[in-house]
Amino acid sequence: MSTEVHVLTREAFAAALDDVARLRITVFRDWPYLYDGDLDYERKYLAAYLESQGSLVVGAFDGTRLVGVSTAAPMEDHAEELGAPLLALGYRLEEVYYCAESVLLPEYRGRGIGHAFFDAREAKARALGRTYMAFCSVKRPGDHPMRPATFRTNDAFWQGRGYAPLPGVFAEYGWRDIGAAEETRKELQVWFRAL
Repeated sequence: MSTEVHVLTREAFAAALDDVARLRITVFRDWPYLYDGDLDYERKYLAAYLESQGSLVVGAFDGTRLVGVSTAAPMEDHAEELGAPLLALGYRLEEVYYCAESVLLPEYRGRGIGHAFFDAREAKARALGRTYMAFCSVKRPGDHPMRPATFRTNDAFWQGRGYAPLPGVFAEYGWRDIGAAEETRKELQVWFRAL
């Protein structure tokens, strides 16, 4: 399986929006997100990347099939609750480029695609004159009943890219878990690095 990774134009992203939505629903259904997603919600969520002038969407393709996607945008274009912890620390949102998510089908992992996603997002941040990069990772209890015994965090990969968790700095964001009747708020660890 050979893959190509490239930045999507706004037109290409708009045309692939439902494919991106389905991919997000598929990958985020797994641990640790356990996201019970739907297309209507995804379409509304992803529309923000079409509206943001500084956004970036990077796709990984196996032929014409979308197998991975990574998104990012200026921090001020994201949900307020994600930027709030950085504001509380004295950062200006206009200094920060936010790596919203990267999703990749399991059979394509370990091939350098994650690095390509970060390379593209960091290059965009520099082009926009941003000083910092940030993203969030969901925190789940270690004894959660749905945690797979073989689960490995991405911490070592992120640290290898120069990111570090900000000690004690968390954001909150809500989604509906698999099997849940309602959306619940999740605690998200904020990761950060200077460019």
